[in-house]
Amino acid sequence: MDMEKVNSMGFGEFVDVFGNVIEKCPLVAAAVWSQRPFSGLEDLEKHFFDFIDALPRSGLEGILRCHPELAGRDLQQGTLTAESLREQSQAGLISLDADDVLRLQQLNALYRKRFGFPFVLAARLSDRAAVPRELARRLHCQPESELRTALGEVKKICHLRLEDLLGAGPASVEPRRGWGSERQQDAPQRGLGAAHLSPEVGSGLEGQSSHPHKASGDLKQSHEQ
Repeated sequence: MDMEKVNSMGFGEFVDVFGNVIEKCPLVAAAVWSQRPFSGLEDLEKHFFDFIDALPRSGLEGILRCHPELAGRDLQQGTLTAESLREQSQAGLISLDADDVLRLQQLNALYRKRFGFPFVLAARLSDRAAVPRELARRLHCQPESELRTALGEVKKICHLRLEDLLGAGPASVEPRRGWGSERQQDAPQRGLGAAHLSPEVGSGLEGQSSHPHKASGDLKQSHEQ
């Protein structure tokens, strides 16, 4: 898909295509649509990231809560989005044995209890052995640094999904300033845990207006007109 096609999309088509580049947060795509025309992939991506960066803490945590746990309940129940299923599959998380699933459930539960949102990781850049190690490591991070790290992972996922949609070649992620995903130094290499997540889609985003894009309430109204 080329950028000319993207820039010609109406509101509904744009949200249909890009509504899940930020997991289960079509309101972000709705806001980004109003910023057309885009000069290229990096420009389009920047608008998604700018929306996230301008959210208050409740909105940031809401975005994180929209993500499924890795090898968690949504995978077991078959309710993952197509994008998340593909990503977890590529990381080898859909074929774990019972002991590995239990360990991840335990780690996820401890993580969610500590931070209040699920563990988020760009699974396509990891594998079945690295995921529990990284989860255990990040479990011991400080809350503020972990929030930044988790949001950096959201941005990596967004970047990869946009590359998929725009046919930008082999998916890859080069670290970018401001992604907030730098490896933290405050976490020892140990820990355990398990939890589940089932927030309403867009939780924490509703009614936010401190952003150069339209607020979510305005977006709904404009879409209905």
